[in-house]
Amino acid sequence: MEDIQGILNAMMRVAVDPQTAAVAIAVIGLNIHFGYTGLLNIGQSAFMLLGAYGFAISITHDIPMFFAVIIGLLVAFVFALVLGVPTLKLRGDYLAIVTISAAEIVRYVGRSVGVEWLFNLTGGAQGIPGSQYRDPFTSLSPIKNGDTTLLPFNYHDVGGGSTLVRVIGWLLVIAVVWFMVRVARGKAGLTGGARTGALVGLSVLVLLLALFLAPVNARNTGVDGWWFTLVAWVLVAVATLLVLGLTRSPWGRALKGVREDEDAMRSLGKNVFAIKMQALVIGGLFGALGGMIYVLPATVQPDALGRNITFFAYTALLLGGAATIWGPVLGSLIFFSGRIGIIAIANTYLSSDKYLNVMNGQQTSQFAFIVVGVALMLLVIFRPQGILGDKRELRFNV
Repeated sequence: MEDIQGILNAMMRVAVDPQTAAVAIAVIGLNIHFGYTGLLNIGQSAFMLLGAYGFAISITHDIPMFFAVIIGLLVAFVFALVLGVPTLKLRGDYLAIVTISAAEIVRYVGRSVGVEWLFNLTGGAQGIPGSQYRDPFTSLSPIKNGDTTLLPFNYHDVGGGSTLVRVIGWLLVIAVVWFMVRVARGKAGLTGGARTGALVGLSVLVLLLALFLAPVNARNTGVDGWWFTLVAWVLVAVATLLVLGLTRSPWGRALKGVREDEDAMRSLGKNVFAIKMQALVIGGLFGALGGMIYVLPATVQPDALGRNITFFAYTALLLGGAATIWGPVLGSLIFFSGRIGIIAIANTYLSSDKYLNVMNGQQTSQFAFIVVGVALMLLVIFRPQGILGDKRELRFNV
């Protein structure tokens, strides 16, 4: 049981990690592109990288953090315009090829060492160390220095942390998650504000139960500390609420119309190109914001925000459910914590003298990607709409 508890603790640490939240914000933006508008954008990592560069470079040049955030968003805005004007008339695979090419161009420009002034800005392949731009954000923390464990009252305090307490607790978590999925799919008889309120309340309950069963200890203001975590997940909540409002507006219905039949929308007098451009810009701004959060506890390194991040984002989106409000967040949590769970299981049971020793550390990481890939294929075959999705939302005109 202690081995299993260690695996669950590792998964919980990743689930609350600010970088998981950062990718969730980028996936929310990708959901606007692909889920609601049908734009097959394979270049979301470029928006993340440009937002991170704009933010970090501004702070290293003594620009206040608020304006640094604005500059990061403006860089992503300009990139969306430059990318969208010549490419948004393309569909399907053609748009995917152009956007992934644009993202690779941005990454290689960031890696460039041939132009001295550019290298001085980006740091080339080594990137910009977090110590050069992190301090203004860290100094805003109202939390005192030290370590904090969430939750302080946990399974250790009930029955001496017995196996029975933990088993009952995780069964309860599974039951609440199952009911929450039913509410999200609209199968619990709740609609509108009642449904949203129920989802928020159930999410908080699941979080408290998970932290009770797998408490997380971290520094208050350090890298990956609670201050970074709090801000990151508050931004995820704000982004989710913004998308909820946007998609329930007439503009949100126009996005779905473009996704399902562009020609019909044109026949109704709608400017399809303008709607696509708006979606590309808004989704790109979410990506840029996610990129800023992603690099706060790390380094602005171009390869760290390469095409892999876009593929991770698509995996999370398909897992949670495209064209859903809560799908990007749920998918990100399941993908990142699940991948770490697979690695931890492999390290514990397949790379240890205590059980089997058939893999080394590098192979366990590769094994996790194999399992994730197989799981994604099975998901696309047997439930293409994802966990929270609706088959009716799969009618893409791409």
